[in-house]
Amino acid sequence: MFSQFKFVTGNANKVREAGDILGVTLEQVEVGGIFEMQTQDIEELVNHKCQQAYDLLNCPVLVEDSGLMFNAWNGLPGALVKWFECAVGCEGMIKMLQSFEDRDATAVCCIAIHDGKNIRIARGEIEGTIATKIRGANGFGWDVIFIPNGYQRTFAEMLPRDKNTISHRKKALENLKILLRS
Repeated sequence: MFSQFKFVTGNANKVREAGDILGVTLEQVEVGGIFEMQTQDIEELVNHKCQQAYDLLNCPVLVEDSGLMFNAWNGLPGALVKWFECAVGCEGMIKMLQSFEDRDATAVCCIAIHDGKNIRIARGEIEGTIATKIRGANGFGWDVIFIPNGYQRTFAEMLPRDKNTISHRKKALENLKILLRS
């Protein structure tokens, strides 16, 4: 089902993780010239990226983006989380959250596919909290600060197979499978 789509991303970690979750090998394609709009809205971002990727490659494509929404910041950084990571790092986000009592957050993943006719978007979410310090060596990005509800460990403290059974990316991929069957 997913072999027809080229996964357009520069992040090999996302490709590996999605492939592990799906149990398939996904073809990663890096494409220059995709303008990543700056928006907090993850669905708007993947829709925009997906259309650009299809226009550049002229073949079925899959794009993905994820975000981390802090309740205390009214949903920021959302899709801008990678820019926060580049600017202040995960440790900086923890420090900026220190004065807030509410450490709740939502991890969100949106996956968009373009089959040549339509763009379809699937979303997956998982609720959790932000750790008070960086924890763990597995995973990538902000996995070191996100603790899913019902767990004591950050995503980065979990084995990949354990994270992949509960993650926002897993939920988005499950929802995408449902979309593709309909």
